[in-house]
Amino acid sequence: MRIAVFTDNFHPEIGGIQDSIRTNVRELGKRGHKIIVFAPAAAARDYRRVNLPVAEPDLGPNVTICRLFSVPMHSSSQQSRVVIPTGRCWREAAAFQPDIVHSHSFLGVGLEGLWAARRLGVPLVGTNHWAVGAFDMYAPIARGALRRVSSRAVVRYYQYCDYVTGPSRFTIGDMRATGLDRPCSVISNPIDTTFFHAISETKRQRLKARLGFGTATIIYAGRLAREKRIDVLIRAVATVQKKLPAVTLVLAGHGSSRDKLKALTHELGINRQVYFVGTLAHDELADLFSAADLFAIASTSETQSMVLMQAMACGLPVVGARCGGLIEYIPAAVGLLADPGCSSDLSDKLVRILASQPMRQKMRRHAHRFAGKFSVSSIADAWEDVYTRLVYDRSSDSLPSDTPLQFTQGISHALEHHHSGL
Repeated sequence: MRIAVFTDNFHPEIGGIQDSIRTNVRELGKRGHKIIVFAPAAAARDYRRVNLPVAEPDLGPNVTICRLFSVPMHSSSQQSRVVIPTGRCWREAAAFQPDIVHSHSFLGVGLEGLWAARRLGVPLVGTNHWAVGAFDMYAPIARGALRRVSSRAVVRYYQYCDYVTGPSRFTIGDMRATGLDRPCSVISNPIDTTFFHAISETKRQRLKARLGFGTATIIYAGRLAREKRIDVLIRAVATVQKKLPAVTLVLAGHGSSRDKLKALTHELGINRQVYFVGTLAHDELADLFSAADLFAIASTSETQSMVLMQAMACGLPVVGARCGGLIEYIPAAVGLLADPGCSSDLSDKLVRILASQPMRQKMRRHAHRFAGKFSVSSIADAWEDVYTRLVYDRSSDSLPSDTPLQFTQGISHALEHHHSGL
């Protein structure tokens, strides 16, 4: 099959969306599919910011990357680029002769993908990775109005798609509530178990010693941005420290809020317990996950969270905000949920797990099993199912709007099973 992928978020920008797209594309290419990826052109400084060589990622011989002219855009990742859509991209897509177009965004490159699919007469799959309403905190005024307008604009884009997916039931439900009536289903992001997997307790203790981790090490990884609510996590750790003096917090990632967060640790007097380790390669991040005792995420903007799933694949218990996609991806057997924005409740949940080794050990086993449901191979199977049905059926009207495709229904069942508490 020949697949044209359109995305506004791609290498060298660091993030869960970028990671998911790159992993899926590489796996589908290995299976013999021909793929072209349309993405914004990046500047050399975008690579330098995360210590990457100025080169395209190696996605295999069946994957081609086509860069579109872009300009820098202010964002928390400090790497974002924006493409001004011109409607001309379809010519490059036509030369590739795709069987299907898959758009991962609703911005400039996503619009190019929509126009290309329409012009070429091929099916269009649209994946929404964003809880766009959660970013209204960046609006200086009229935040409620911005949330409503932006949500409607996103749904308007996906109404043009033949099939719509999201990484969580929360994502799909949010779009449904705003008017989406296209056929759709849940497809998780893939977890690369080549890097992220459980290790023996002996190896874990060796890693702890090598990295200097104590017996109460909490880790967060991702953008250091306002919507991630890392300030709530830091305040929670300050409270935990009064009960568990040995607690430490490791923050992996980069972003526009780094300086403010460092200042907060000094203000709270826990700067010696909080470590900012920067953006890490997958193997380095996997080592941190394996050596830590708990993963915590206070974000209110998640449709799933790749780092959450990667941490669980390494066997980490988790504590997260009771918000968005985190609710369905943190079942009771794997971790605990805390009230969004409430540092005291978050600290209580952190202490509860850190203070109980039997609880941690039980959650470790279940976390590894749960994340294993979303392996690269399993998610690639799901995408092949979607693409094949759309290409060969030719009409999305034959797909009932609320009926998942064969493999994605299995994913939904996996979520339901784990929500029962195992």
